[in-house]
Formats: sequence, C-alpha cells, structure tokens
Amino acid sequence: QVQLVESGGDLVQAGGSLRLSCVATGSIFSIGAMGWYRQAPGKQRELVARITSGGSTNYADSVKGRFTISRDNAQNTVYLQMNSLKPEDTAVYYCEAPVDYRTYWGQGTLVTVSS
Repeated sequence: QVQLVESGGDLVQAGGSLRLSCVATGSIFSIGAMGWYRQAPGKQRELVARITSGGSTNYADSVKGRFTISRDNAQNTVYLQMNSLKPEDTAVYYCEAPVDYRTYWGQGTLVTVSS
C-alpha cells in the first residue's frame, strides 16, 4: 500500500528556517508532479509549491523567494526548504502526489512560526 509520510514540522521563530520532507513508500511504479499544500486554522487548503518529475517548479506568490521545493526521484522523496519564515506561514503542511495515476496525501506536519 502506498503512503506519503511527511516530517520536519516544528515550532520556529519568525525569520527562521525549516526543511520538510515527504517520502512515498510502498509498491511504486511512477510518481508524477509532487506538491506541498498547507492549511491554516479556519482557512482552506492552498497550494504552496509543486515540482514535476523533470524538475519544473511553481510556487504560490506568498512564498516565492523564501521557499524552495526539490525532489529526489531515486528516493521517492520531495522536500520543502522554508526560509525567512513568517507567522502567517503557520499551518499544517501536506504532501500530495499522483502515484501510479492515483492521488495520495500525507497525514500532514505542523509548522508553527512564533512572532
């Protein structure tokens, strides 16, 4: 059974950095574009960044220049490097990916940025 497992969420002060990881486990033939989403309390889930299997990326305007998404195809892993964190980045961050043409979500990892 395929699972996406995130890690790296923590409590950090404003201006700090965190690196999130998401690994796909199980029987996997192919993984398409992988994405990071976030959901803050009382708000809808939103796309933060996405990366294709070829390495093309796109970002939400609110994180451009601060966050960097990358992936290791050999390890079925996607990363999100988050720098210059702001209190408004506080949210549960979710990994999403189509694995063998079926969409999977991780369980989420909490990022809290204190002012």
